[in-house]
Amino acid sequence: MEQKSSGAVMEEFKTQRFQLLDLPWEDILVPHILRLVPLHHLMRLQTVSKQFQALVQMYVANCRHFTASQVGPHLPREAFCNMLKDNKVLQELALSICSDWLADKELLPVLGQNHHLLWIDMTGCAQLTRHSLVAVSLNCPNLQHISLRHCEWVDNLSLRSLADHCSNLESIDLTACRQLKDEAACYLAKKCVKMRNLSLAVNANITDTSVEEVAKSCPLLEHLDLTGCLRVRDGAIRTVAEYCTKIQSLKVNHCHNVTESSLGILRKRDVEIDVAPPLQRALVLLQDVVGFAPLINLQI
Repeated sequence: MEQKSSGAVMEEFKTQRFQLLDLPWEDILVPHILRLVPLHHLMRLQTVSKQFQALVQMYVANCRHFTASQVGPHLPREAFCNMLKDNKVLQELALSICSDWLADKELLPVLGQNHHLLWIDMTGCAQLTRHSLVAVSLNCPNLQHISLRHCEWVDNLSLRSLADHCSNLESIDLTACRQLKDEAACYLAKKCVKMRNLSLAVNANITDTSVEEVAKSCPLLEHLDLTGCLRVRDGAIRTVAEYCTKIQSLKVNHCHNVTESSLGILRKRDVEIDVAPPLQRALVLLQDVVGFAPLINLQI
C-alpha cells in the first residue's frame, strides 16, 4: 500500500470539515468548553439536537455546583428534575429560585444520590417539609453550610437530626424559622462546635439560654445575627463577649433589651455592630428634627 507523505496528510486534514461535536466530549467539551458557557445558554443549546441534548446532560451530570438562578428567573419543575437526575457529584446546591414549587418529591431523589454536598441554600422553600432536612442530615455528613431562611417547617426534631449527623457545620441560617426553640438551638450549638456563622434572627422563642449556650459551645464563632430576638438581654451579650474571642460582627437590631452596657464591651474590640452608639443615634435624630447636626466631638 502506498504510504502518504506528511504533506499530503496535512493537506487532506485541511480539506476536512470538523464540527464542535467531533471533539472528544469527556476530555475536551465537558471539562474545558461547556464550563465556560452560562447555564441558561446551555439549556437553549440542548434544544438544537439530540446530540447537543446528550452533551449538555453529560455536562450537568458532572457539575459540582448547581445554582438554579443561573438558568434564569424561573426554573420549571420538569427542567430541574431532568437536569439533576444523573448527578451524583454535587458539592453546592442553591435552590431559592425554586421556592414557589419545590417540594420533597423533587428534592429527595437529588439528596439521596449526592453524598458530597458541602453547601445548600433552601431559602424560602416553603413547600418542603422536615423530611427534606432529615434527608440532608442522613445523606450529607460533610455539610458545612446550610441556609434555611424563612423555612417555617423547620422544627426541633429535624434540627436535632441535622446536629446529630452534620457536626462539621460552620454556617447555618435559621432566620424566621418560627418553630425554633431554645432546646433545639442549644442542642445544635453543643453538637456543631465548629460553627463560625449563625443566624437566629426573627425568632420570638429564642432567649438568653440559646445565646449563652452558643457562646460557650462555639469558640470559633465569628458572625452572630440576633436581629429581632426580643427576649435576648444584656447578660447573653456579655457571655458572647466573654467566650467568643473571635467574634467579628453582631446584629442586634430590634433587640430592645440589649443596651450599650453590653455592646460597649464588644465595640472596644472593634466588633462590627449594626446598632449605632447612643450618642450617634441621638445626633442622627437631632439632625432629622432640626436639619443640621451640632458640632460635637464624638471622641470626648
